[in-house]
Amino acid sequence: MDVDPPVVGPGQVVVEVARVGLCGTDVELFAGTMPYLRSGAQTAPMIPGHEWVGTVCSVGAGVDPAWRGQRVTGDTMLGCGRCDRCRTGRHHVCDDRHEIGIRGNWPGALAERLLVPATALRALPDSVDDTAGALVEPGGCALRAVEAAHLGAGATACVFGPGTLGMLAAQFLVARGVTVDVVGVEPVGLELAGKLGAARVWLVDELPDHRYDAVIDTSNASTVPQLALRHVEPTGRLVLVGVAESPSLADLRDAVLADVTVVGILAASAGLDATIAEYAGGTVRTRPLVGATVGLRQVAEVLDGRRPAGAGPGPKILVDPREDYLG
Repeated sequence: MDVDPPVVGPGQVVVEVARVGLCGTDVELFAGTMPYLRSGAQTAPMIPGHEWVGTVCSVGAGVDPAWRGQRVTGDTMLGCGRCDRCRTGRHHVCDDRHEIGIRGNWPGALAERLLVPATALRALPDSVDDTAGALVEPGGCALRAVEAAHLGAGATACVFGPGTLGMLAAQFLVARGVTVDVVGVEPVGLELAGKLGAARVWLVDELPDHRYDAVIDTSNASTVPQLALRHVEPTGRLVLVGVAESPSLADLRDAVLADVTVVGILAASAGLDATIAEYAGGTVRTRPLVGATVGLRQVAEVLDGRRPAGAGPGPKILVDPREDYLG
């Protein structure tokens, strides 16, 4: 659909979007199953898109003009800035927050231009190209999950879900000297995980009875948290970053009796700067994670579950709003 271009206000910038990543949240918004739609935190019609990279093309009053022309990505979570959570660095759980392209009807990046508060911007060095830049947001979530696992060199970890989050988490872990197994339901994704450093890969039905120092669930399967609990070493950690469409059921007595720490991760906010630094330093490979790049006209069919013709094995589909890939 055609909409009016964003108008920059005080403290804001407009970004010319170069790449946008599609993720499971966008699928839920498209299908109408996203919980925010049921609660009224988000309404239709909307412009999704929260994994993005682009160049600042205009700046509002009070914004440093040096931002103009800067390649950037940014924080999805826009807190009110007034509450105790915002004042203590927890704006990503502010009750009155907007989430770009997700919550509070802040238009997302699946458009040629995006309005963003200057405070949410993160500058990108030349060593972080547009592909990597569009994966900073999921990278921040994955890195926060890895940090929550509290693992060092020589430890063992299991990652459930060889999607973008899982592949990034596995690579961050490998870079820290952790031996990583990856579990999934499709051989193609598991094969790619092996090429990116996983020690072993398992189909979920073939996972042996083995325990790990930490387990990270990046999947969207409601059955995984209970399964993951059974594979955490006593006193280990279970980190939950994937979100299922239906409630996940787990017997938390298993966590108590094994003295397991269970951690939930919401949003990339606190991990954005470190992710950009790790990408710039070559810690992880992002290009193999991208299966295809499409134009805006193809977004609906991708969100409807149709993979683009000729797509590679990578789980992530990127969108270039400036191009028409339909020819």
